[in-house]
Amino acid sequence: MAVDNNKNRGPVIQGFFVLATLVLLGQLLNLQVVNASFRTRAEAAGSSKQLEYPSRGLIFDRNDKLLVVNTPIYDLLFVYNQFEPTAAQFDTLKFCRLLGVTKDYFIAALDKNWRDPRYSKAKAEPFLTRITLEQYAAFQESLYQFPGFFIQERNARAYPHHNAAHLLGYIGEINPDMLKDSTATYLAGDYMGITGLERQYEYYLRGVKGIRRVEKDILGRVIGSVNDGQLDVTPISGYDLFSTIDLDLQRYGEELMQNKIGGIIAIEPATGEILAMVSTPTYDPGRLAIGTGRGQHYTELLNDTLEPFFNRGIQAQYPPGSLFKPIVALIGMQLGVLSPDRGISCQGAYYLNGMRLTGCHNHAHCGSVSQAIQHSCNAYFVTVFREIIDHYQEESTPRKGLDEFDAYLRNFGMGSQLGLDFPGEAPGNVPTAAYYDKVYANETGWKSIWVRSLGIGQGELLATNLQLANMAAAIANRGYFITPHLIRQMRDQNGKKIPSPLSLKRRNTGIDQQHFQPVIDGMEMVVQAGTGRGAYIADIPICGKTGTAENTQRGGKDHSIFFAFAPKDNPQIAIAVYVENSGFGGTYAAPIVSLMIERYLKGEVAENRLWMEERMKAADLIGKLAK
Repeated sequence: MAVDNNKNRGPVIQGFFVLATLVLLGQLLNLQVVNASFRTRAEAAGSSKQLEYPSRGLIFDRNDKLLVVNTPIYDLLFVYNQFEPTAAQFDTLKFCRLLGVTKDYFIAALDKNWRDPRYSKAKAEPFLTRITLEQYAAFQESLYQFPGFFIQERNARAYPHHNAAHLLGYIGEINPDMLKDSTATYLAGDYMGITGLERQYEYYLRGVKGIRRVEKDILGRVIGSVNDGQLDVTPISGYDLFSTIDLDLQRYGEELMQNKIGGIIAIEPATGEILAMVSTPTYDPGRLAIGTGRGQHYTELLNDTLEPFFNRGIQAQYPPGSLFKPIVALIGMQLGVLSPDRGISCQGAYYLNGMRLTGCHNHAHCGSVSQAIQHSCNAYFVTVFREIIDHYQEESTPRKGLDEFDAYLRNFGMGSQLGLDFPGEAPGNVPTAAYYDKVYANETGWKSIWVRSLGIGQGELLATNLQLANMAAAIANRGYFITPHLIRQMRDQNGKKIPSPLSLKRRNTGIDQQHFQPVIDGMEMVVQAGTGRGAYIADIPICGKTGTAENTQRGGKDHSIFFAFAPKDNPQIAIAVYVENSGFGGTYAAPIVSLMIERYLKGEVAENRLWMEERMKAADLIGKLAK
């Protein structure tokens, strides 16, 4: 009897299907209930990349006091391909209400020129930048309702103090021209340093952006990181900068210079470190912080006729006036046309063939270089200057002598940028023989008497306040200076200290050391019993020189100048002060220098000198100029 195999096979097949179903159900249970990571990935509708901005480096003073800090700001970005604003689930009215924007703004912000290579429908584009903390909090709760949009945190700047605006500078959005040349470092809407140290050290301060790859669900909500963050790139924080500035001295200098036009530069001679860089009028750096109504503040400052954006410490170029006379003496002694004990008569002016050419003030006979500097004798230094450039007697015109003289001036840092680690440094001006060849091209030749004003720091000769302070440092060092600089070291995100990238050089003036002593003695006599008695401090030997430079740019009095260093032996500070429209150098510049020196060396001003401090702070030279 034949067996029906088909009947026997039925239960087997049924059993196989039951077993397969149980296996599938078990695997499904594992994937959907037990294995949470798979369930999360299954719910994901896609993934995207989000930029993570690094912390911008901080800036400190020489005593580790914070000058600039970071504060968070929030931007709303969108990826055009990831949302449909016309879809029913996208509540445009709610979206606009939460952000406080109009529907017209909504439409305009999305209307990019997508054919422009700067924009991409597949990449994040800014919709609304610098939303407030209140907007951020309200919108964050409803963000899942608006697929394609996400909030990105960045850093803006805040200022714990109201000082050093020119020094620090400010950050702002990168402009289109810079964006083209940024080699993908920046995106539209990114911030970068615009002026000051923020601009100079942008490369080190900005850090390196990171990338976070995130998974999103069908509602556009972030539900995790792709591969548990293994593909993410961590942002690298910018370098912190440790500046050479003494915040207390900087603040004090700004107080002394309030309601005045001019500047102060103070340098540590042994290192070239700048202790203070004051330019007035100035402004509170917080006025240009992002999110503080900076647009209006910027316009007000830009339209101010006193030009508060103009950094008079390094950009203004002035005649050095009588501050130049010690340099003339040094060059004269180096070239052998002047000896330390040489006397030159003065009858109240420089005369040639009985004709009075350059006036001078009444003073005692100058029987030495030191006394000539003490009394600031014009006749003495015009005579020496002419002998310097005329000492090649075979020349019909003193080209060779002036070229040699100019070479020494350049050794002192005049006529070119000093290499300061700061943008916008002006070069000053040292007129050359070639220049005078052009000026006097219609003459058979030009003579030293025609350019005699150079010998007393006038004429075409121009210097910045930085160059004047640097000359004081070179004299203090008896013949050399170190490249002036503002940053002494940096620190990376791991706390490692890194030297400043600036190449610091020791530059020699070419003047032998023995020639400096009579000049330094004369500068001490200026303060003790000469034109700079307003700078005298009983227990601090100060060596200085007054100057009064002719005012050719703005109505009012001439400019008051003073440079100095102290103490005489082992100098700790060299300083130059230029006060526009304030008259004689001893009236304002010399007292301000002495107060700055005393404050730096002693930490305070003696009680018996507080009257001078109050007089300098109270002096309103801008108000007088306006009248």
